[in-house]
Amino acid sequence: MKDRTLLMIPGPIEFEPAVLAALGAPTTSHVAPDFIEIFGQCLERMRQVWLCPSGQPFIISGTGTLAMDIPAANLVEPGDKALVISTGYFGERYAEILKRYGAEVKILHAPLGGIVPPDDIEAELKNNSYKLMTITHVDTSTAVRVDPRPIGKLGQKYNVLTILDGVCSVAGEELRQEEWGIDVVLTASQKAIGVPPGLALVMAGPKAIAAWRARETKVYNYYADWDNWLPIMEAYEARKPSYFGTPPVNHIWALHVSLGQILAEGMEKRFARHMKTGDAFRAAIGALGMKQVPTDSAHAASTLTAPYYPEGVSGPQLLAKVKEAGVVLAGGLLPAIKVAYFRIGHMGAVKPGDILATVGALETGLAACGYKFKVGAGLTAAQKVNQGLF
Repeated sequence: MKDRTLLMIPGPIEFEPAVLAALGAPTTSHVAPDFIEIFGQCLERMRQVWLCPSGQPFIISGTGTLAMDIPAANLVEPGDKALVISTGYFGERYAEILKRYGAEVKILHAPLGGIVPPDDIEAELKNNSYKLMTITHVDTSTAVRVDPRPIGKLGQKYNVLTILDGVCSVAGEELRQEEWGIDVVLTASQKAIGVPPGLALVMAGPKAIAAWRARETKVYNYYADWDNWLPIMEAYEARKPSYFGTPPVNHIWALHVSLGQILAEGMEKRFARHMKTGDAFRAAIGALGMKQVPTDSAHAASTLTAPYYPEGVSGPQLLAKVKEAGVVLAGGLLPAIKVAYFRIGHMGAVKPGDILATVGALETGLAACGYKFKVGAGLTAAQKVNQGLF
């Protein structure tokens, strides 16, 4: 009898058995020839997953917040002007990170569940001079997805460095870093990359590296300083031992397995699969008569769904009943509506059965809370989209 629930939160996610086996294997030396080879291959594979052949990958022990911190630390000097495009909690967090390094920050706030129109971004760039701007590809607090393409073009047009927070998008949502002109794309291992928490992953394009080399002051964050990490990445990719801080050996073995699985699936197929999975969950939520935080499906994420609780349904009670039915979902995160909604993560190794199990558990929970709906409506809607998905 299965003694664990299905984890359907927006990170950590369910991980593939081969990834977990690599994580639990005997630890090797960080300068052993076989590990050096694996580390080098991980760096090369990152370029393929990010679709950024000219980028410089960084694999550093840490969280998604560290991944956000790294480009801020390396690219911001006191007095630099930064523009933050915020669609939720993590846009606001990026503004705070940038301020810590002395940036003068302007935030363009999206309306709840919406996006900041590219025309509004261009108007701000046209009227003010900025060194960099940040975009949250998918804000984990709202499930709002931003299209990075027009923003990347604006960055190039106005000579502004673009930093994409891809914590909840890389290896799930469509992303073509080099083609779209995004200077830095960052993520963490525990989401669509498919490795347990522990890795901060950053891809810096040539323009970002050049801006870092041109800075006039030392990087204030010793641990995040590319001056310490770049020689390490270059050495491992050249298959040579090197040391600054001990790398998370087992996590990198696991990353090697996961990146291999991602590339074996193929990026185009993977993008399409996540898109269809998001469609299936949105269809199910809609069929159950529930509203969602994103105000338009055109900017709703493929990696997670954020439904509002139905009127009269207690959030804590619903999540508890869903868990009793075998699935763990996440509560709300955005302070203004935290108690009004919940979140379903569906990225990485999501299978058709996971989709149906989650929707079925949600229906069971809703019924237990006294919510009136047509039993099976969510499952039917999800299955209709789900057909031919895998």
